[in-house]
Amino acid sequence: MVADQFSEEQLAEFKEAFSLFDKDGDGKIATKELGTVMRSLGQYPTEAELKDMINELDVHGNGMIDFPEFLIKIAKKMKESDKPSEEEIREAFRVLDKDGNGFISTAELRHILTNVGEKLTNEEIDEMMREAGFDGDGHIKYSEFVTMMMSK
Repeated sequence: MVADQFSEEQLAEFKEAFSLFDKDGDGKIATKELGTVMRSLGQYPTEAELKDMINELDVHGNGMIDFPEFLIKIAKKMKESDKPSEEEIREAFRVLDKDGNGFISTAELRHILTNVGEKLTNEEIDEMMREAGFDGDGHIKYSEFVTMMMSK
């Protein structure tokens, strides 16, 4: 069951966001509101992705989506957003490779991973570097970075 993939806290958050747009309390929201609901949950689908979702979810063609259908879509979207795309990884590497030499320093990466965004512990970073086959020379090659980011 899709609901089993989420914590009680997540389910409550999804239900609350869904309910905000379920104006008459019938357990359905208008497909035109899907983007707003997704964004309120930290998901930012493009217009094209929204159209695809609506076509996929609105099985009856009545312009409405029920909560179980919505949960299925949010589960898929969260799975997709868990792993960065190759382009996102390449762009992140370019940003971190300040001098463009094809390497980033482990010290700089460690600083970013412990202070920005989803903050990781030093132990988590050490484990990621081990899994990536980091050779311990103080610099991370693009291939090591890709492996490390995909194992995250």
